Amino acid sequence: MSGRVVYSSDKGRVCPTCGWPANDCRCSKRLDEPVPAKVTAKLRIEKKGRGGKSVTVVDALPDNGPFLEELAKALKKACAVGGTVRPGAIELAGDVRERVRALLAARGFVVKG
Repeated sequence: MSGRVVYSSDKGRVCPTCGWPANDCRCSKRLDEPVPAKVTAKLRIEKKGRGGKSVTVVDALPDNGPFLEELAKALKKACAVGGTVRPGAIELAGDVRERVRALLAARGFVVKG
């Protein structure tokens, strides 16, 4: 026996990577990739799988949790839209590429797309 918990009725789902309960997973919150001095962000619009609604995706960002959370909060507030953080990307509701492009350039990011 490996001693690794596969499922527990006490805690529910368990993360296969770190072994913690899925709602308190340690590996998904610990994104420690260092933020480079020059960040390149790629902008794109997606509609597929969203019921025809479009989202602006800021992709190719470093996998650093606090950095992504702070950037997403600033972009959502400046564009007055909702959004979410994915590993290495931020999704914002609607087509706000032009506003995001200007905001990222003001922060010193290289923006492509």
